[in-house]
Amino acid sequence: MLILGDIPEYKEGIIVAAKGKVTFNEDICKGCGLCTTKCPVNIMTLDTDRINKKGYHPATVTDMDKCIGCANCAMMCPDCVITVEREMV
Repeated sequence: MLILGDIPEYKEGIIVAAKGKVTFNEDICKGCGLCTTKCPVNIMTLDTDRINKKGYHPATVTDMDKCIGCANCAMMCPDCVITVEREMV
């Protein structure tokens, strides 16, 4: 059985894995946490050790190596704080 985070991409009949890189515009993050609810590999969290310019705990990734580049987090963000880059490996 495949889990959402394990679903490979298909490219010309070859199964290829995806690698993602997430970046944040932390200064405008309001710490709503919506991005943390949709990550299939559970690597999104709010950084409770830091506060941004708006006074909120910004979202962050705990283990970038596990990111699959699905962009669920970016689609959920109401303030367009998150950018996801995806690379096929």
